Parts: sequence; structure tokens; C-alpha cells
Amino acid sequence: MVAPSIEARLVLPNLEYLQSTNEWYRLFTVALTHAGLLHLGFNMYALMVLGNPLEAAFGANKLLTIFFFSLFTGSLTSAYFASFSSYSVGASGAVFGLFGALAIVGKRIGTETKSIYVIIAINFAIGFALGGVDWRAHLGGLVGGLISAQFVLRRR
Repeated sequence: MVAPSIEARLVLPNLEYLQSTNEWYRLFTVALTHAGLLHLGFNMYALMVLGNPLEAAFGANKLLTIFFFSLFTGSLTSAYFASFSSYSVGASGAVFGLFGALAIVGKRIGTETKSIYVIIAINFAIGFALGGVDWRAHLGGLVGGLISAQFVLRRR
């Protein structure tokens, strides 16, 4: 937000653009860009609320594995389905991955997980209602979080 010329080199375009320019780093740098302070604030708050219990459950290294795998799958899904002229910003794909990981952990330890599913559904609904929200990144990140959390739990 402070330096738009830098932001333009970090946002996530469509897959064709990534292939033609070979700028695959954008699959990760998209998490450093946000559409305003409110977007940044919501993502940071979600990372704190979801990250603290997951770090306690997995440890810092495994949490980072889940975060970055979710970011990767969310970004890849977003870029694959993006239109030619659109681009994405934010860390929401990774945040949704943490939602998925929290659901896996909750199920594994036998806690009530319906509230997690409700929060996921509400966040998807908000994304559709507001418009301009990349629900594809959210869906890809959620799937990435579910997969990586199961993998991490198996190795524990």
C-alpha cells in the first residue's frame, strides 16, 4: 500500500501470466499485499486467533508448513481460475487453510467442530455477498489446510 510499484510486482495474476513470465514467487508474495488496512487487519487477527492454538497443537515449524502449503494451494487455485485481467491480493487462502487445520485437530482430539464449520461457511458467504473476494483462493487454501494438517498429524 505504501509503495504501489512494489505491490504490482507481488500480487497474484492468472496462471498464463505466471507461466509466460516465470514469476512463480508470486504464489507466495501475494500474502504480503492487501486491499487496504481493513483487509490486512482481518487477516492478521485471523492469523492470531487461529495460529496460536495450532502452534500449541503442532509446534511452530509444522504450523508454518501448514500455512505455506495452504498459501500455495490457495494461490495456485486462484491463479488457475482467474480471468486474464484480474489479480488477487492477501493471505486469505492461508487463513482458510488454518481453518481447515483447526477442524482436523478438533476432530482428532474429539472436540465439537460444528462451530468451526459454521465459521468457514459464514466466511464463504461473506466473500460471495461482498463481491470482489477471491473465493477460489479460500477454497484452495481450505483444501490445502485439510491435506497438510492430516499429513502433519500422521508424522507426529
